[in-house]
Amino acid sequence: MTFQTMVGELAYAFINTFLIFAFTLLGALPLGLIVYFCKKSRFLPLRWITEVYISVMRGTPLILQIMVIYYVPSLVFEITFPGNWRFYAVVVAFIVNYAAYFAEIYRGGIESIEIGQYEAAQVLGYGKLQTFVKIILPQMVKRTLPAVTNEVITLVKDTSLASAIGTIEMFTKAKQIAVSPRSPGMMTFLVAGVFYYVFNAIVAFVMKRIEKALNYYQ
Repeated sequence: MTFQTMVGELAYAFINTFLIFAFTLLGALPLGLIVYFCKKSRFLPLRWITEVYISVMRGTPLILQIMVIYYVPSLVFEITFPGNWRFYAVVVAFIVNYAAYFAEIYRGGIESIEIGQYEAAQVLGYGKLQTFVKIILPQMVKRTLPAVTNEVITLVKDTSLASAIGTIEMFTKAKQIAVSPRSPGMMTFLVAGVFYYVFNAIVAFVMKRIEKALNYYQ
């Protein structure tokens, strides 16, 4: 296998890596906010369920969660999903896992905001929703962005766990190429590492630009 062919195959497999990354963020970022509100709910059963959910997601390996979501419906409930269920199971597992982490990050950001800002909003006649959207949310985003950035960078690397149920993403493809006849050997993993590094560098740059744009909230 030539170097150009290897790079081409890794680049093609990177599409799945990027899709897992993108779908996870699209689902986990808003879901994390919902989880936070459920945890702060006055309805005790909902609060307890949410706390158990967060504890399980943070206390068990992501690779195990992927396997449970993929295998349990068919093995336990005999439910068969159409289409590429392997890929969908990976995305679902990543979303529910990262939403738990984002919920705790949001909690730290929201609870760090001074009580006086809530009182000032009340004096100005803002309702609870207006206060949250116009005053609390922008500041929460600003304060939690460094922690969110760390999780997003970790997500890029965690996409390799999709191989646990046979989903082909870039790292899985790198392993397949490395053991194939006339493969470039360890060079394959070095190139895959470059892909990950460049992608993470782009992610870090974008998040840095967002953080700079939010410097208004200081």
